[in-house]
Formats: sequence, C-alpha cells, structure tokens
Amino acid sequence: MKIVLIGDFHIPARREKIPDWILNVLKDENPDLILCTGDLESEAILNKLKEISKTVCVRGNMDWLDLPEHETIDVGGIRIGLIHGTGIYPRGDIHQLDEYADRMGANILVHGHTHRLDVLLYNNRLFLNPGTATGSWGGATSGEPESFIILDISDKTVQVRKFIDKHETDEEYVWNGNNFRRRV
Repeated sequence: MKIVLIGDFHIPARREKIPDWILNVLKDENPDLILCTGDLESEAILNKLKEISKTVCVRGNMDWLDLPEHETIDVGGIRIGLIHGTGIYPRGDIHQLDEYADRMGANILVHGHTHRLDVLLYNNRLFLNPGTATGSWGGATSGEPESFIILDISDKTVQVRKFIDKHETDEEYVWNGNNFRRRV
C-alpha cells in the first residue's frame, strides 16, 4: 500500500498554493491513501488532496474546518495514528508523542506542527513528521524546505521515502508483529 504523509500547508495565509513539483509527484505516484497532519487553512486544499486519492485529515491549530483531532488506520496488521501535534510542548517532544501513540495503540505515529521533516525510531515505534508541504514558517521555525513522505507498506516492510525540495531519499524498516527495526 502506498500512503502519502503531508501537512502544514498554511494556504492562503503564508503561501499561495501547493508547490507544482509536489502535485506532480503525487499524481505520478498514484497513492492509495493520503494522510494529512492538518494546518490546511482552506477547504480548497483538502479538496485538491481528495482529487488525488482518498484522504484522511486531522485538524491543525490553524484550521477552522470540522476535522477530527486524531485518527487511526490499520494497514496489514500495523496501526497508524495520525495527529497534528497541537498540545505537545515543546513541539515534537518525543516522550509526549510516545505517550500519545501508546494511548492510540499506534505502531506508527504520523504528526506535524513542527514544520520539520523527521523520521525517528523510538521505543519500537516509528514517528513520522512530513514537515511542511509549502516551506512555510511555523511557531518554531522561520521556514523549512518543502517536504512530504511516501510510505510503501508491503508484508512486514515499511519503506519511508522522504521528499525534500524535489529530492528523494529513503529508509527501510521491518515490522516483526510487535515492533520495528531499521534495515541497514
């Protein structure tokens, strides 16, 4: 299954549109699902994502849309939790994120709010932050590179493909039914 992780758009307050290169990659990749960490600021952005694929989105601290605070999705025996990260202070604190993942029963926690792309293996869980799709500034940054993540999940392998300013890198993790380990 191919899943796009994306968020922190801040359109139109901080940026005008989703970067063309991101839209082109998303259309070329033809994902099965898009998980959005919120801070869309516009229903038009949510509708644009839904044109590309089925989309699950949570509410960011800058969203007025009627969206849930968190969601969970099960994929091949792996439970993925989705949150924005509002209320985690300092932003992105791994201990609080781990507690949130534990309450959700999540093996993977997808979160945003920091605007920094991050892939972390902690306490046998994967923590994934796709960063900011538009490179917009946030409460803890003056601007970060445009970024998002694509997960390719098959059998017990999760390939994390990171896209940062038009460049792609990847990491691979193996799920043994209880926890993750990084494949090197």
